[in-house]
Amino acid sequence: MKTDFLKTLGLKEKNNGTSTGLKSTAGSKQYIESYSPVDGQFIGSVSVTSKKEYEKVVATAQKAFREWRLIPAPKRGEIVRQYGEALRENKEALGKLVSYEMGKSLQEGYGEVQEMIDICDFAVGLSRQLYGLTMHSERPGHRMYEQWHALGVVGIISAFNFPVAVWSWNAMIALVCGDVCIWKGSEKTPLCSVACQNIFHKVLKANKVPEGVSCIVNGDYKVGEYMTTDNRIPLVSATGSTRMGKIVGATVAERLGRTLLELGGNNAIIVEPDADLKLVLTGAVFGAVGTCGQRCTSTRRLIIHESIYDTVKENLASAYGQLKIGSPLNPKMHVGPLIDTDAVDKYLDSIEKVKEAGGNFVVEGGVLKGKKYSSGCYVKPCIAEVENEYQIVQHETFAPILYIMKYKDLSEAIAMQNDVPQGLSSAIMTTNMRAAEQFLSVAGSDCGIANVNIGTSGAEIGGAFGGEKETGGGRESGSDSWKAYMRRQTNTINYSKELPLAQGISFDF
Repeated sequence: MKTDFLKTLGLKEKNNGTSTGLKSTAGSKQYIESYSPVDGQFIGSVSVTSKKEYEKVVATAQKAFREWRLIPAPKRGEIVRQYGEALRENKEALGKLVSYEMGKSLQEGYGEVQEMIDICDFAVGLSRQLYGLTMHSERPGHRMYEQWHALGVVGIISAFNFPVAVWSWNAMIALVCGDVCIWKGSEKTPLCSVACQNIFHKVLKANKVPEGVSCIVNGDYKVGEYMTTDNRIPLVSATGSTRMGKIVGATVAERLGRTLLELGGNNAIIVEPDADLKLVLTGAVFGAVGTCGQRCTSTRRLIIHESIYDTVKENLASAYGQLKIGSPLNPKMHVGPLIDTDAVDKYLDSIEKVKEAGGNFVVEGGVLKGKKYSSGCYVKPCIAEVENEYQIVQHETFAPILYIMKYKDLSEAIAMQNDVPQGLSSAIMTTNMRAAEQFLSVAGSDCGIANVNIGTSGAEIGGAFGGEKETGGGRESGSDSWKAYMRRQTNTINYSKELPLAQGISFDF
């Protein structure tokens, strides 16, 4: 099965593409080897982009931009539409690759490719809706309006947990806006980016689109630094840890470039006394263990009203006891592996820090052993009773560790939820309209995403995705997020025979 979907995606065991994703030259003479966290098996290698190759990529992208920006937006949308169709045809193969290389469940792998298809559909419609505004001028015989122009070369740095979808959120929108894209995928899932490029290249070639409209570069943070320090790239969209985002943000800001940052989350669900406990259980468990807790929107904290705390705790413990952990390619499994053994070490370290702080484990964690778990990346989802102020609770651990805590009144719960450095996603479970509205008010959640009666994960592409505080403030995907990929221009046209000055200033001579 592995060989079949790799061949479908144009992948091989060695030297899968380079900086353009169209040729295999390996100028750096270095390779990234990809091993599956599912079974520890070698999948394939990808050549690391050398500095010389990077320079060629940027020059090619700049040349392509000069042509691509002149193509009418609806026609650019047609190219994106065709890519969406190609993704439909390759959904099964690409979904399996995502599942096998990253370790998320096969359902989630297919779901991630579906997100790509959905954003293509969204971008096609958007290509006819890049609207500006008109304004009334204070001067007679004048008209004012604003328009939006393509920005240029957009650099995209994506993370391993969503190895294909997050790139598409950025790239499909940027492309209909008239930009061209250079993508550095995660070095932990390098084959996914090559596969996406292989599929897209066929569409671009069939439409005689200039080479350089969509490029990839491969490597670790050093290759990412090529983009962040490059004045030829006006916008860098980066997804990853807060630590990484601070470095990217500072570096790009130093050259007065733009950034779109999607960083860490420390997401909480508040459970009110009147909550529907069935919804609580489904939302909390999927939010905490889906993708083995490796979503930026994963549920990290459950803030439960003291009157129902014990009931919710017991229900959660019972549900965790029924979780099936194993190969994500098996649709009967609920939880797959962490991405690698480094992630396992961080998971174990967090458990120890919870214990040192005085936390109590309702459901114990640990690493799973045996032939079935030979990769060494399978762990037990666990639940810990903690206090919100514990240092480890304030930190985002990318693993299936759920922290639970009590509160007395809603104002206290909202304060607890907001009292972390991150501000990505949040939720409240309640059947009380007043509680829901308080949570959504200006004095409520301080996150970029605030949900009622659904969990913290599972955002749809139609809404703007992103968060506040140490989450970076970026917005991707739906709503008016497209504006991040364009430059605004205000225009004033004088159609009179006079030249009156603004603010009534007189300049006679």
